[in-house]
Amino acid sequence: MKTILTVLFCAFVSHLIAQPTQTVRGTVLDSESDFPVFGAQVILTLSDSSKLKAMTNDDGVFEFLNVPVGKYPLLIKSSVYENYANSVEVNSGRQTVLEIKVKERISEVEEVVVTAQKPGEVKNEMATVSAQQFSVEETERYAGSRGDPARMASNFAGVQGADDSRNDIVVRGNSPLGIVYKVEGIDIPNPSHFSVSGSSGGPVSIINNKSLANSDFFMSAFPAEYGNSVSGIFDLKLRNGNSKQHEFTGQFGFLGTEVLAEGPLSKKSNASYLIMGRYSTLSLFQFMGIRIGTDAVPVYGDGAFKFNFPMKKGGQLSLWGMGGKSDIKILVSEQTDYTKELYGEGDRDQYFGTGMAVAGLTYKKSLSERTFLTTTFSASIENQHSHHDLLNRSLDTTYEGGEAKVHIRVDSIYRIMGYNFDISKYSGMFSINHKIGKQHIIKTGLNADVLTFNMRDSVLNTAGTQFINRWDYKGQGGILIQPFFQWKYRITETMDFTAGLHAQYYSFSNALSPVEPRLGWKWVMKGNQKLFAGAGLHSQTQPYYTYTYHLDDPSGNKVYHNRKMGFTKSMHSALGYEKNFKKGFQFKTEVYYQYLYEVPVTVQPSSFSMINQGSGFARFFPDTLKNTGTGVNYGLELTLQKFFDKSFYILTTVSIYDSKYKGSDGIERNTSYNGLYTANILFGKEFQLGKGKKHTIGLGGKITVAGGKRYGYINLPETSAQKELIFSDSLFNTRQFKDYFRADLKISWKMNARKVTHEIGLDLVNILNTRNILGLAYAPDLADPSKEPLAEKTQLGFLPIFYYRISFKLAGGKKE
Repeated sequence: MKTILTVLFCAFVSHLIAQPTQTVRGTVLDSESDFPVFGAQVILTLSDSSKLKAMTNDDGVFEFLNVPVGKYPLLIKSSVYENYANSVEVNSGRQTVLEIKVKERISEVEEVVVTAQKPGEVKNEMATVSAQQFSVEETERYAGSRGDPARMASNFAGVQGADDSRNDIVVRGNSPLGIVYKVEGIDIPNPSHFSVSGSSGGPVSIINNKSLANSDFFMSAFPAEYGNSVSGIFDLKLRNGNSKQHEFTGQFGFLGTEVLAEGPLSKKSNASYLIMGRYSTLSLFQFMGIRIGTDAVPVYGDGAFKFNFPMKKGGQLSLWGMGGKSDIKILVSEQTDYTKELYGEGDRDQYFGTGMAVAGLTYKKSLSERTFLTTTFSASIENQHSHHDLLNRSLDTTYEGGEAKVHIRVDSIYRIMGYNFDISKYSGMFSINHKIGKQHIIKTGLNADVLTFNMRDSVLNTAGTQFINRWDYKGQGGILIQPFFQWKYRITETMDFTAGLHAQYYSFSNALSPVEPRLGWKWVMKGNQKLFAGAGLHSQTQPYYTYTYHLDDPSGNKVYHNRKMGFTKSMHSALGYEKNFKKGFQFKTEVYYQYLYEVPVTVQPSSFSMINQGSGFARFFPDTLKNTGTGVNYGLELTLQKFFDKSFYILTTVSIYDSKYKGSDGIERNTSYNGLYTANILFGKEFQLGKGKKHTIGLGGKITVAGGKRYGYINLPETSAQKELIFSDSLFNTRQFKDYFRADLKISWKMNARKVTHEIGLDLVNILNTRNILGLAYAPDLADPSKEPLAEKTQLGFLPIFYYRISFKLAGGKKE
């Protein structure tokens, strides 16, 4: 028995002290044609300055075995392609699999040395300005990001969150309505749980960062292949599963309990799978009978998958999908203890749920060394449903032991509102890239969406005698077509010029934007400096549900009074400068000007403009609109950062801007998103401990300051009569709440055992519990009805978010 225990103990100790290693492999491709790059030299420099070297094979593949865990510089050199430099993180629980794209040299003189892609540079070769690449590691590492691409992007200069409880983002003063999410070239529905119709955000993202490859985010003057947005584009790339080894990742945390499995589908090919799912942890606690302090528990689940099949002669076929469903019940009727209402919705029970799903088939193929084809077909659906039950309540006073206690009694409860919105969409995308020599690249293609609407909504009239139907549309939602053409001219090794044309037509409203030119320019100067500029025209549809909102004419017939709304249009222009210093430091600044026109505003003179919609949990019910509104955004952005290379990073951003608009009354006002300034500072440090650097302690922080939210004066008589906030139209957005401040802290510990990686993290959001003001709310006081029925609605308070993650190799796979 002692012998057995000794053997087990020695094995356990050996497991702990053994130097953990893992495989690093990848594929090197031409950045314009996606053709494999043969014969490139790949150099990985280890912490002891020793170098691992490999050459890419006919398929552009390289591989390093038994690489010690850590973070190392990676260099790719070729006489035909520009050098590539970046860093690679190696963990014991998962192989490191890379896809690297390099740019062909114009000159064949080997003495010309240019580093093609540095950290933060976008993957899209047509982008020259106002663009940023983000990685999975960044969405994990930045404090307060919660693994969410949108919350991570709010750290960039020119981007800020609209509401702490949601991931809506404001880009350069624009409404969150302008944000578009693309996956594999297809525009997808809002990928957020508890998303309101027409919005682009929600409290929890359906997109799980573990399914993403490095992706791009565009803020202005984006290339011609992108459309239907006047604000920002997330161009998300789904990664392939590991084609050599089966791997598993499990995570338990505040935001959900999730699992991910990936690996090869066949030992005879490089086909792979990736499947993942997540379910809300709080609802699991509730199911097990564990009290968590509230009965309004959000219930949500989501998942994603990708099956990738390499074809003969270099083609790849991928079947992919993602989706999620969410529900919540806020039952005020079950609350008997008296408290002052914080929100107007405190007088009703609310039932709210959402869902979205998208699945697609993507085919990619290099037709030759200079031509690359991509096509995707997909189907998607999104749903929002809700109903409200109004409570009539009164106060009861009881005496227990001579002490008076006040309780709430529900006298009656009845339905006052309900709706169900469904949007189905079939989408197709086709594009082809072609290189003409070494200096000219063209890309052309088409995006098309076929939509179907099913929208129902009714509300009880103010007299409480009958329901009024506001939406009652079931049928075709039209076709949205977006053709594009773009051209890139590599004037020299250090100067690029891009030009393109985009067009857009939406049949449901007969809206047309026939020609949208796009231009870009970039010059890499001596001393690691860059100048870049861009300009373009852009257009955007309105939230789909606003087209089918109807009024009744005197005969009781439905009139879709806003069906013929045109696109909101915008002219973007930006100019920037960048300077790279030693040790990964970079300074960047941009100035921009944006003019918005043909924005929907009311026919009757008022302050209303579509430019102010798109954030929060409320829909809006527009009167008859016309496309005559305007808006202007302009500003200066500054970024100073040190990219995370070995153990430390810092990111400082400052945005100074102004955002104005005009409604149909012709008065210039602040938009609802005009905070005038925002600033962030993020920092992080990792400490590697123990033999073989198996233990990593991470410490990161974030501080955000920004101008306060805009608001106006309340019309108290109308507010009391309508039992909801009614603002004075003429004084809309003339006031501003105090400035916003928030501090976040993140602490993590990671252990790389021999074949397993363990990680524990704690993200302390708003660690100082600062009560930032979001807006005003209708809040009558039951104890004193004579008081003004108003209350300040605050943003998210202190929120600790924890997680535990484990990653390891599963049995099976291919021999290396």
